[in-house]
Amino acid sequence: QLQLVESGGGLVQPGGSLRLSCAASGFTLDSYAIGWFRQAPGKEREGVSCSSSSGGKMYYADSVKGRFTISRDTAKNTVYLQMNSLKPEDTAVYYCAADPSAFRLCLLSGAMNYWGKGTLVTVSS
Repeated sequence: QLQLVESGGGLVQPGGSLRLSCAASGFTLDSYAIGWFRQAPGKEREGVSCSSSSGGKMYYADSVKGRFTISRDTAKNTVYLQMNSLKPEDTAVYYCAADPSAFRLCLLSGAMNYWGKGTLVTVSS
């Protein structure tokens, strides 16, 4: 059974950092597009960052460019989202998602078929 489990969320002060993890089971991440999405209260889910495949191109939303970095650990079958210089507007539930054929569409939530349950990130002083 294909499963994605996020972890690493929490409360952090503005300007701080967090690293989110997404552990995959039931499939190998290498051949999948992997994305991180977020949804703030009262807002639509938006794509934050994604990797089209292992060793493939990475994409970032304009709002997080230069602050967030997506990476994969093939040996651990895990994807990470390093978040630096966090702002209050980054507060949201963060989800990871995977799909075997999303490729360059991996920032579009509609292109991703497998989802984790999310982890809450709160940026506040």
